[in-house]
Amino acid sequence: MDDRRLATEIAAKVAAAGGRAYFVGGLVRDGLLGVDCKDIDIEVHGIEPATLREILGTLGKVLEKGASFGVLGLEHSDVDIAMPRRESRTGAGHRDFDVSVDPWLTPAEAARRRDFTINALMQDILTGEIVDCYGGREDLKNGIIRCVAEDTFPEDALRVFRGAGFAARLKAKIAPDTLELMRSMDVTEITHERVFEELKKALLKAETPSVFFEVLRATDHLKEFFPEIEACIGVPQNPVFHPEGDVYVHTMKVLDEAALLRARAEDPLALMLSALTHDLGKCITTEPDEKGVLHAYLHETKGLPLVEQQLKRLTNQVKLIDSVLNHVRLHMRPNMLAGAGSKKKKTRLLYNESCNPSDLILLAMADEKGTCGKPFDPEHEVFLRERLEDYREIAARPRVTGKDLVANGVKPGPEMGEVLKRAELLHFSGMTRERALAQVLGEYKKLHAE
Repeated sequence: MDDRRLATEIAAKVAAAGGRAYFVGGLVRDGLLGVDCKDIDIEVHGIEPATLREILGTLGKVLEKGASFGVLGLEHSDVDIAMPRRESRTGAGHRDFDVSVDPWLTPAEAARRRDFTINALMQDILTGEIVDCYGGREDLKNGIIRCVAEDTFPEDALRVFRGAGFAARLKAKIAPDTLELMRSMDVTEITHERVFEELKKALLKAETPSVFFEVLRATDHLKEFFPEIEACIGVPQNPVFHPEGDVYVHTMKVLDEAALLRARAEDPLALMLSALTHDLGKCITTEPDEKGVLHAYLHETKGLPLVEQQLKRLTNQVKLIDSVLNHVRLHMRPNMLAGAGSKKKKTRLLYNESCNPSDLILLAMADEKGTCGKPFDPEHEVFLRERLEDYREIAARPRVTGKDLVANGVKPGPEMGEVLKRAELLHFSGMTRERALAQVLGEYKKLHAE
């Protein structure tokens, strides 16, 4: 049984017992927007908790999905089933709430604990009736993110980041009073994992993820989790090449350009994080020359510690961090090589350094598109994609290995590493394995004969 049919069956059994079951949350909001939502959350009113458990037990094995919040589930289903509850904060942690289930709460009372009016919408599962106690439908129509209750909204500081995320994903504006509430909230106790989850939604789902950061900037909440991004504000760029503005403005433009390309990415999250952090090095390298012309020499390498620092504040995913560092280090080179019409050996060596050459091309495209002073040249992508095919063909050919070197008397160790590097250069210059092996062995023997 699919989850929608299961929800209908639950609702029918609840109604037979004298209660009422509603879809709540994102499913209702997204349904009104015509957007598919896979998360099915049900809230059951008007029956005792024990009765709900009995009903669910007739449909499968009952699971405790969120015991402290009274959330139940069924085995082999992703549906979340809960009853109306009252909440009051008891501490700074995201689980520090005193929760009590009350199946006799009215829909208005039950929905009042939710964050935004657009998320306080309910829909009767059997009749399809929308229950809107706080004007969420009108706010959704008008693109407004508004809190449900000003007295309870500040109890969960993550709502600052959720609000920023909804503004980005729904192309909406945050109501002025709600924006001021968000500004007043202390977010320092939120765990980085929860912030990262909201960030990922913005980066992977929003057409203009820059809005997420613009909201945090407007509420003065970049500083807690994104200080390296905040440091880009006001860092000047050469207006000849970057008339769009400072490093922060450029970064936001590149981020939005990357969002237009992420469907083509092999690792969309790494691409988006690379776009976000690619120019952090400009904060420590930008300076004028003797003629007063601004430069940020080697920002792509000198900024890597800042990139790592920013990423580690948000996640401990080593592979993801390494991928972003790799992209950032190399992000300048694709467009430089394409602009110069470089020889194949150079593009082969670049792609061989890259952990994901195809996504590196996308990052370079986003960077170029986010630079107002230099219109994007579509021929650059053509050049880089053709060269990527060339690289892949060369990379697939047999090449010199450590085993080859040992078999010919080269001892394992740092010196062998240098010989392998030399063999790699020869390989990507187009030399066959046999010729490359003969050459590096000849060079090795000559060095040791001297």
